[in-house]
Amino acid sequence: MREMQELVGNVPALAGLAPAHLDLAAGCAHNTRFEAGAYIFREGDPADVFYALRAGSVALETHVPAREAVIVETLHEGDLLGWSWLFPPYRWSFDARAVEPVGAIAFDGACLRGKCEADHDLGYELMQRIAQVIIERLQATRLRLLDVYGAGVAR
Repeated sequence: MREMQELVGNVPALAGLAPAHLDLAAGCAHNTRFEAGAYIFREGDPADVFYALRAGSVALETHVPAREAVIVETLHEGDLLGWSWLFPPYRWSFDARAVEPVGAIAFDGACLRGKCEADHDLGYELMQRIAQVIIERLQATRLRLLDVYGAGVAR
């Protein structure tokens, strides 16, 4: 358990959590691996876990009619993968595919939601940290859209 607490404490988005909160989060976590090309989750499936990437990269993909899957974003070591576990209806909005072999910490979403409900301080800390990840991803998406549609076009 101590090793998992240390691994969880090294996740950039979770660094600096109080030791008691690290213990709680680590109690919901385990190491996992995915081979290159493997789907980690598929759009529409139940979202009951999230991941902290320790190695490798993951493509977030969406399907566009009459086209191959479109990569929305690529995540790398240190990134969090998935926040659909946190918000009802707990379903994935994208596919996640390992671009290369991936090592990750998998967090059981129901376990962690239960611990957050029991310890609101933990819930507040995690919500702030995950909200920051969401904000950063939305800002990156905005920049990609500006690039795709051209920021210099007059209205």
